[in-house]
Amino acid sequence: MSTVIAVETSDVRFPTSRQLDGSDAMNPDPDYSAAYLRVVTDSGDGLEGHGFVFTIGRGNDVATAAITALTPYLLGRNAEGLLADMGATYRELINDSQLRWLGPEKGIMHMAIGAVINALWDLKAKRAGQPLWQLLAQMTPEELVDLVDFRYISDALSPDEALRILRDAVPGRAERTSTLLAEGYPAYTTTPGWLGYSDKKLTRLAREAVADGFKQIKLKVGGNLENDVRRLRAARTAVGPNIGIAVDANQRWGVAEAIEWMAHLAPFNIAWIEEPTSPDDILGHAAIARGVAPIPVATGEHVQNRVMFKQMLQADALQVLQIDAARVAGVNENVAILLLAAKFGVRVCPHAGGVGLCEAVQHLSMFDFVAVSGQKDDRMIEFVDHLHEHFVTPIHVHDGCYWPPLAPGGGSEMLPGVIETFGFPHGPVWSGHVAAEAVCA
Repeated sequence: MSTVIAVETSDVRFPTSRQLDGSDAMNPDPDYSAAYLRVVTDSGDGLEGHGFVFTIGRGNDVATAAITALTPYLLGRNAEGLLADMGATYRELINDSQLRWLGPEKGIMHMAIGAVINALWDLKAKRAGQPLWQLLAQMTPEELVDLVDFRYISDALSPDEALRILRDAVPGRAERTSTLLAEGYPAYTTTPGWLGYSDKKLTRLAREAVADGFKQIKLKVGGNLENDVRRLRAARTAVGPNIGIAVDANQRWGVAEAIEWMAHLAPFNIAWIEEPTSPDDILGHAAIARGVAPIPVATGEHVQNRVMFKQMLQADALQVLQIDAARVAGVNENVAILLLAAKFGVRVCPHAGGVGLCEAVQHLSMFDFVAVSGQKDDRMIEFVDHLHEHFVTPIHVHDGCYWPPLAPGGGSEMLPGVIETFGFPHGPVWSGHVAAEAVCA
């Protein structure tokens, strides 16, 4: 038996705003950041659980404090008990009577719970000696259903329906695992498309993306219509007619404005419009979807819980569902969302980039392909070429695909020294002792 003996949190920030990496119409100067969690036991095996909440700078201290507030739920607990029944552990946290008052199941405490749940899954996978995607994909349908809280979503997806989806996928699991290992999982890249980049840089990076095997790129839009048209024209000229170009407004518009703006961008053969309006406006997304059809609407990175995803699917408010590894309450809730997407027949193309989001969310898409939807055609994981060098098990993306991680764990563990170097506000990058450009290139 082992006991949780330490829960350590850190405010880790990377000065990406200095190069305008991550810039968009709503977030012109992001500093990609992680409210980072480390769970330590006295097992003696040296294995730890790691998780995080992703932010873009200011407020990362608030997210760190929220995770710290959850320490009493872990410290001194039997680790085997927590890991043996992850459904019960998840429900204990999301159903805490006082924490729910801060949500319920939304906002910073919900994200903090997600960091804790993901850290425990990371530890569970490491103890099993498997990458998280494979650990999940080898669980029985009954075990997977037990991970899900069906309260609030059973009118759209019952436990019996979830079981049928998972049982139907069992016969092809081994074949799909072999396919995944041989072919990888498709990716698209946002690297060329940050709003602060010059047209010259956009064009160069777009051409490089095609040369690297990507079949789709994404551009940020919504700052200025004339600029958007010019940048899309440059991108389309650079990549040619057969490469997909998605656009992302990052919640910039109201409903009517989104429909009108997209009418001007439609001639460039848009793969999807992402986050056209407030992520909370379900009916607004549905109206936009009708107004911009046949261009699909994509959203999800700021959708706060499985209940909102349920309603968006019921309202046909999205045609591309974008899960995020660090927005909802961790692996368990994302399993529920993947099952909802499978029930409604909607493709899943996760949001990634950021700090560690690529490393974490790839496991969910690969699990979905093997054990839930059985689909990866016309699906892809976002890729942004930033900050992967700071992780123990960085992603492997080449030939336009994510290649399945084989190392045990969920991919969220940072390398030794990263926290000390990028810790805010006293790390040397922030106190001026190290040139940020040299370590954050």
